[in-house]
Amino acid sequence: MEIELSLDNFDTEIAKGTPILVDFFANWCGPCKMLAGTIERLAKESDGSYRVGKVNVDDQPELAARYNVMNIPTLIVFKNGEAVNKNVGVIPKGKILEMLK
Repeated sequence: MEIELSLDNFDTEIAKGTPILVDFFANWCGPCKMLAGTIERLAKESDGSYRVGKVNVDDQPELAARYNVMNIPTLIVFKNGEAVNKNVGVIPKGKILEMLK
C-alpha cells in the first residue's frame, strides 16, 4: 500500500529502517499518470523489504522544495532518513527496483 506523505508524517516515515521509495507527483501531470500504475504495482508487490510513499507537490510544495524537485515525476529512495538515489522522469519497473537495492 502506498503511504500518503505530508509535512506531518514525512520525517517519521523516511527515518524508519525500511527503505522507502517516494514518488513526487501531481494529479495533472501526464508522465506522473504513466508512472502511477508501476508505482501501485511496486507497492502491492513489496515483500516488506521496501515501502512506497507519495508526495503530491501541489499539496506539499515545502517537501518538493526541500529535495529540489523541479520536475515531476521524481522518484527518491530514502534509507534511514537519507536520500540515496534519485531519478527524474518515467522509468521502467526494473530500473526502479535497481534504485531500491
